[in-house]
Amino acid sequence: MPDMTIGQLANAADVGVETVRFYQRRGLMPTPPRGEGYRLYGDEDLKRLNFIRSAQRAGFTLAQITELTALDPERDRNEVLHLARERLAEIDQRLRELKAVKAALGELANRCESGAGQCCPILEAFETAPA
Repeated sequence: MPDMTIGQLANAADVGVETVRFYQRRGLMPTPPRGEGYRLYGDEDLKRLNFIRSAQRAGFTLAQITELTALDPERDRNEVLHLARERLAEIDQRLRELKAVKAALGELANRCESGAGQCCPILEAFETAPA
Protein backbone atom coordinates (compact mmCIF):
# COMPACT_ATOMS: atom_id res chain seq x y z
CA MET A 1 0.00 0.00 0.00
CA PRO A 2 2.35 2.76 -1.17
CA ASP A 3 1.81 6.49 -0.72
CA MET A 4 -0.23 6.46 2.49
CA THR A 5 -0.92 9.51 4.60
CA ILE A 6 -0.08 9.27 8.28
CA GLY A 7 -3.76 8.61 8.99
CA GLN A 8 -3.89 5.76 6.49
CA LEU A 9 -0.66 4.30 7.88
CA ALA A 10 -1.98 4.49 11.43
CA ASN A 11 -5.27 2.91 10.38
CA ALA A 12 -3.50 0.09 8.53
CA ALA A 13 -1.49 -0.72 11.69
CA ASP A 14 -4.47 -0.20 14.00
CA VAL A 15 -2.80 2.57 15.99
CA GLY A 16 -3.44 6.26 16.43
CA VAL A 17 -1.73 8.99 14.46
CA GLU A 18 -0.13 10.25 17.68
CA THR A 19 1.40 6.81 18.19
CA VAL A 20 3.15 7.08 14.82
CA ARG A 21 4.36 10.58 15.69
CA PHE A 22 5.56 9.37 19.09
CA TYR A 23 7.61 6.60 17.46
CA GLN A 24 9.06 9.14 15.06
CA ARG A 25 10.08 11.45 17.90
CA ARG A 26 11.73 8.49 19.66
CA GLY A 27 13.66 7.63 16.49
CA LEU A 28 11.95 4.26 16.03
CA MET A 29 10.42 5.31 12.72
CA PRO A 30 11.75 7.65 10.06
CA THR A 31 9.84 10.82 9.25
CA PRO A 32 9.48 11.01 5.48
CA PRO A 33 9.95 14.33 3.70
CA ARG A 34 6.85 16.32 2.85
CA GLY A 35 5.39 15.60 -0.54
CA GLU A 36 2.76 17.98 -1.86
CA GLY A 37 1.88 19.45 1.50
CA TYR A 38 1.88 16.22 3.51
CA ARG A 39 4.13 13.28 4.25
CA LEU A 40 3.70 10.01 2.40
CA TYR A 41 4.43 6.61 3.89
CA GLY A 42 5.04 3.30 2.18
CA ASP A 43 5.04 -0.44 2.81
CA GLU A 44 8.38 -0.29 4.64
CA ASP A 45 6.92 2.19 7.11
CA LEU A 46 3.96 -0.09 7.72
CA LYS A 47 6.31 -3.04 8.15
CA ARG A 48 8.39 -1.07 10.69
CA LEU A 49 5.28 0.02 12.59
CA ASN A 50 4.01 -3.56 12.76
CA PHE A 51 7.45 -4.70 13.94
CA ILE A 52 7.41 -2.16 16.77
CA ARG A 53 3.93 -3.18 17.87
CA SER A 54 4.79 -6.90 17.76
CA ALA A 55 7.94 -6.35 19.81
CA GLN A 56 5.94 -4.36 22.36
CA ARG A 57 3.42 -7.18 22.67
CA ALA A 58 6.36 -9.50 23.34
CA GLY A 59 7.25 -7.26 26.26
CA PHE A 60 10.23 -5.38 24.85
CA THR A 61 10.71 -1.78 25.95
CA LEU A 62 11.08 1.02 23.41
CA ALA A 63 14.81 1.17 24.18
CA GLN A 64 15.13 -2.56 23.51
CA ILE A 65 13.08 -2.20 20.32
CA THR A 66 15.47 0.52 19.18
CA GLU A 67 18.29 -2.01 19.63
CA LEU A 68 16.34 -4.69 17.78
CA THR A 69 15.60 -2.45 14.80
CA ALA A 70 19.32 -1.79 14.38
CA LEU A 71 20.14 -5.49 14.11
CA ASP A 72 20.46 -7.51 10.94
CA PRO A 73 18.25 -10.63 10.89
CA GLU A 74 21.02 -12.75 9.39
CA ARG A 75 24.23 -11.47 10.95
CA ASP A 76 22.99 -10.51 14.42
CA ARG A 77 21.02 -13.60 15.34
CA ASN A 78 23.07 -14.24 18.50
CA GLU A 79 22.54 -10.69 19.71
CA VAL A 80 18.79 -10.96 19.13
CA LEU A 81 18.80 -14.22 21.07
CA HIS A 82 20.72 -12.52 23.90
CA LEU A 83 18.15 -9.70 24.06
CA ALA A 84 15.29 -12.20 24.05
CA ARG A 85 16.87 -14.19 26.88
CA GLU A 86 17.38 -10.99 28.89
CA ARG A 87 13.73 -10.12 28.37
CA LEU A 88 12.69 -13.62 29.45
CA ALA A 89 14.73 -13.25 32.65
CA GLU A 90 13.01 -9.92 33.35
CA ILE A 91 9.61 -11.52 32.80
CA ASP A 92 10.50 -14.41 35.14
CA GLN A 93 11.55 -11.91 37.82
CA ARG A 94 8.32 -9.94 37.39
CA LEU A 95 6.29 -13.16 37.65
CA ARG A 96 8.04 -14.01 40.93
CA GLU A 97 7.24 -10.54 42.23
CA LEU A 98 3.61 -10.80 41.15
CA LYS A 99 3.23 -14.20 42.83
CA ALA A 100 4.55 -12.72 46.09
CA VAL A 101 2.15 -9.78 45.79
CA LYS A 102 -0.72 -12.16 45.08
CA ALA A 103 0.09 -14.27 48.13
CA ALA A 104 0.37 -11.23 50.41
CA LEU A 105 -2.84 -9.68 49.15
CA GLY A 106 -4.63 -13.02 49.38
CA GLU A 107 -3.58 -13.34 53.01
CA LEU A 108 -4.81 -9.82 53.76
CA ALA A 109 -8.11 -10.53 51.99
CA ASN A 110 -8.58 -13.71 54.04
CA ARG A 111 -7.90 -11.81 57.27
CA CYS A 112 -10.31 -9.09 56.20
CA GLU A 113 -13.00 -11.62 55.32
CA SER A 114 -12.66 -13.39 58.69
CA GLY A 115 -13.40 -10.14 60.48
CA ALA A 116 -10.39 -10.51 62.76
CA GLY A 117 -9.38 -7.28 64.48
CA GLN A 118 -11.14 -3.95 64.63
CA CYS A 119 -9.57 -2.35 61.58
CA CYS A 120 -9.52 -3.53 57.99
CA PRO A 121 -6.23 -5.47 57.64
CA ILE A 122 -5.84 -4.39 54.02
CA LEU A 123 -6.08 -0.66 54.72
CA GLU A 124 -4.01 -1.04 57.87
CA ALA A 125 -1.25 -2.82 55.90
CA PHE A 126 -1.25 -0.08 53.26
CA GLU A 127 -1.01 2.65 55.93
CA THR A 128 1.92 1.02 57.71
CA ALA A 129 3.85 -0.12 54.65
CA PRO A 130 7.10 1.72 53.89
CA ALA A 131 6.95 4.12 50.97
